[in-house]
Amino acid sequence: MAKRGKRYNDISQKVDKMKVYTPEEALELVFDTKSAKFVETVELAVRLGVDPRHADQQVRGTVSLPNGTGKTVRILAITSGENIDKALAAGADFAGDDEYINKIQNGWLDFDLVIATPDMMPKLGRLGRILGTKGLMPNPKSGTVTTNIEQTIQEFKKGKVAFKVDKLGSIHLPIGKVDFTKEAIVENFKVALDQIIKLKPAASKGQYLRTVAISLTMGPGIKVDPLLAGAFVAK
Repeated sequence: MAKRGKRYNDISQKVDKMKVYTPEEALELVFDTKSAKFVETVELAVRLGVDPRHADQQVRGTVSLPNGTGKTVRILAITSGENIDKALAAGADFAGDDEYINKIQNGWLDFDLVIATPDMMPKLGRLGRILGTKGLMPNPKSGTVTTNIEQTIQEFKKGKVAFKVDKLGSIHLPIGKVDFTKEAIVENFKVALDQIIKLKPAASKGQYLRTVAISLTMGPGIKVDPLLAGAFVAK
């Protein structure tokens, strides 16, 4: 087990590891676990009652956070023709076709998100081993394969987030920065969790929200009562 630093240990004392907090308590407490010298991200982690090995229990989608994530997302648009200029005008950091596909094959990965038009997907297929392992491969279910390149880029720049359940049945996504107001984090939390709840697969049986937790980048996880979290979202 990795040894924790003194700063982390001091902050951890503020969180009762045996307690499951109400959403209101957790969203208040997370601001007290700030310890890093940089502006930490507030992260939501949810373990679901699904078996990701089955296609009918996959949970994947997007959510537009009303207050954004606080992070500048570097977007690469893989497209062609006049869509290249449209993508750049909409805010893409990079846009092109074969030039960027070749750069990625040669090891270039200086971007956070890839958005592609459908006509480019056959060419992107050969980058599956590179982009797929890093969760960067465009996919219609994550909203990153689109015929409306301008609108999609603008949405992701404003705070749209793509997420996917991992092999352990968990979803992790950012819901803001620690320098956001409490009200902004609460609103993002509600919208993000509500979207995850709406995507519950029909094949998922029993309790869907198994565990819910929030934390800062360098802080301890704060457990949230999953039943109360669901009710909190519905308010």
